[in-house]
Amino acid sequence: METNEKNTALVFKAFCDENRIKILNILSSGEKCACKLLEALNVTQPTLSHHMKILCDSGIVTSRKEGKWMYYKISMQGLKVAEAYLVALKKTGKEDKND
Repeated sequence: METNEKNTALVFKAFCDENRIKILNILSSGEKCACKLLEALNVTQPTLSHHMKILCDSGIVTSRKEGKWMYYKISMQGLKVAEAYLVALKKTGKEDKND
């Protein structure tokens, strides 16, 4: 089983790229086919696959295959995990009242 720190790093890595943020914004309106993501972004198919692997590995995005196409959507459970990490950091940060 992976450590909590490793899982946390995977989640935050997913948010640390402009293209992945664009992908999340596109997916915020619902499930999309990879072909639609390619149309919306100025990236190659291998680059999109790389970004989608990072997003899926983090748990923020889920995928399913239908025929030859991949479909992606935001995982509400994955977002809850990311939110929990931020809440935990916020609680730790309350100890320092100088910020």
